[in-house]
Amino acid sequence: MLNRIDPPVFHPIERVNILSPESMELSNGAKLFVFSAGDQDLIRVQWVFNNRGFQIDKPLAHAALSANLMEGTTKHSSAIIAESIDYYGAFLYPEFSYDHTALSLITLGKHLNKVLPIVVDILNDANFPQEELDTYCRNSKQSLKIALKKNDSVARREFNNALFGDTLYGFKAGEEDYNNLQRTDVIELFRQQINPSNCSIFLSGKVDNAMTDYVFRTLEKDWKKGDKLEPESRIKNLNGITKEVVVQKDKALQTAVRLGNISIGRSHPDFPSLQVVNALFGGFFGSRLMANIREDKGYTYGIGSHLVSLSDAAYLTVATEVGAEFTSQTLTEVEYEIDRLKNEPVSNEELALVKNYLLGSLLGSLQDVFSHVDKFRQVYYSGLSLDYYDYYTQQVNQMIPEDVQRLANKYLDFSQMTKVLVGKI
Repeated sequence: MLNRIDPPVFHPIERVNILSPESMELSNGAKLFVFSAGDQDLIRVQWVFNNRGFQIDKPLAHAALSANLMEGTTKHSSAIIAESIDYYGAFLYPEFSYDHTALSLITLGKHLNKVLPIVVDILNDANFPQEELDTYCRNSKQSLKIALKKNDSVARREFNNALFGDTLYGFKAGEEDYNNLQRTDVIELFRQQINPSNCSIFLSGKVDNAMTDYVFRTLEKDWKKGDKLEPESRIKNLNGITKEVVVQKDKALQTAVRLGNISIGRSHPDFPSLQVVNALFGGFFGSRLMANIREDKGYTYGIGSHLVSLSDAAYLTVATEVGAEFTSQTLTEVEYEIDRLKNEPVSNEELALVKNYLLGSLLGSLQDVFSHVDKFRQVYYSGLSLDYYDYYTQQVNQMIPEDVQRLANKYLDFSQMTKVLVGKI
């Protein structure tokens, strides 16, 4: 008979094991990382490129490059590319973030030799047809019009711009920017950025030696070598930080609230410990912000805080939408919760709950080999090694109430936070 009265024995998480890849470098400058694990005949290949420096006169070139990367080459139209990938039951899709542009391929291992040449053709010779760019701009302008009617979308744009100005991290694209997008600018960026020396390749799944050799030889032989590129900062033109932005919308029933400040990134020694403080503050459903502003006061359906680590910057943000009549009270309660963290010791029980949540979330996220690759990429692009996860686990486990107060006083200051309000103020 199962014992349904006593809970299972609790075992603290002391170590999280992440798969370590085999690494090699191609003669054309690309780096290849191989993760071999799993029982299914499934392969994922990711080509990840560092985004080149932002140019204010060509603000949409990066996003347009990613969105149109698969829209045709000199040899093949977008329709032929899509049909060929689909014929083999594979998936090929671009991804775009502030720091990176990526192209990801998921396929059965037995079809890799059929679909990899298609990807190589794209990497060598994507030609960004004007007709496809026009469609992209038309659709993007329509999406922008819809987004600008949503308070939370406007607040996010204004907040990022307030922190990072007219950089890749903070630029507010407008309809005129899409009208001014030039195919020649996208092609120029493609030639600079989609370059083997600017690429890290992540090969994962049920990968054997023959498959690794095939990928290595194909990419080394058929992917054209470009000029070696030096790293570029994405926020080198940052000028100051705006402290308060208010966008009045008289008919709004809710106000979108964004608060935050520049903070520390993953490579900083305090980052794991600050994640504990952030989780207590607003980093999960049981956080203090949720307990106070949602559960107790009923001002919102949800509120959260996040630590965001980018390649060239990091920031803390608090985000919510509240009833318009509760805007000022919400700001007061956020400040109150920051002051509590700074001045009152957290209980051992609450701290233990947050520790278990963070470490359990990390362990639970490792569901397959692909999730191990994602964790490796996080530390790799932060200039760290996989030892970081041992350090992270150790730092979280060692946190005591005094550490929470010390870090809250060091990194949380309501008076210095950028405040963005969009709605009926």
